[in-house]
Amino acid sequence: MRTYSAKPADVEKKWFLIDAEGLVLGRMAAVVADILRGKHKTMYTPHIDTGDNVIIINAEKVKLTGRKAEQRVFYWHSGHPGGIKEHTPKRTLAGKYPQRVIERAVERMMPKDSPLCRAQFKKLKVYAGTAHPHEAQSPEKLDLAARNRKNKP
Repeated sequence: MRTYSAKPADVEKKWFLIDAEGLVLGRMAAVVADILRGKHKTMYTPHIDTGDNVIIINAEKVKLTGRKAEQRVFYWHSGHPGGIKEHTPKRTLAGKYPQRVIERAVERMMPKDSPLCRAQFKKLKVYAGTAHPHEAQSPEKLDLAARNRKNKP
């Protein structure tokens, strides 16, 4: 018996469309990370990009359970004395780029920074509204709300 190892030429890439309205952020990010890596396929190979492309719409309508929107705080430093900065997911969702909440959640569920991880993460497209420019790829709609009762509003 030999172990099957996928070749880059063997991989067929699909496009998936996910509507984030009313979905729990962490549950959705875990599924999206698996799709980007290709772990949902039987031909998954860790060192080959076997994942599919994912389009997420309605990013501003994603929900966080409990009080995570107010209590979770992310910090970064500008590099200057006294330059520590912070923000919460609630502030980001209400701001100019609400899609960053989903992008960062998925990014944290991917393997740590490597060339393969960066290539897989580039296949994620997140949009704040319902419009997206990927109609020509005819994405397959993926209903994550039906997978778990907690995702339903």
